[in-house]
Amino acid sequence: QVQFAESGGGLVQPGGSLRLSCAASGFTFSSFSMTWVRQAPGKGTEWVSSITARGSSLLYADSVKGRFTISRDNAKNTLYLQMNSLKPEDTAVYFCARGWRSWIESDRGQGTQVTVSS
Repeated sequence: QVQFAESGGGLVQPGGSLRLSCAASGFTFSSFSMTWVRQAPGKGTEWVSSITARGSSLLYADSVKGRFTISRDNAKNTLYLQMNSLKPEDTAVYFCARGWRSWIESDRGQGTQVTVSS
């Protein structure tokens, strides 16, 4: 059974930082590209960043480029998203899923809430 457990969200002031984690299970994590997506209140799902199976290629949405860093630890079956210089428009629920600049919708779990506000 494929499962994802996102964590690390919270309330942070503009300009602050957070590090999200996604613990994956139920499949061979090291064989899949992985993606972070987010969904703000009342809006659709937005792709944020992707990383290939071995971490050799990274891709970012223009809205987060230069501020967010995606990484993975295949030994721990865990995906990360380091978020710096956070802005109020980054407020959303963040999810991880399998995919490269796309995602498998059925992979989405509970997600982790990120709120950027003063």
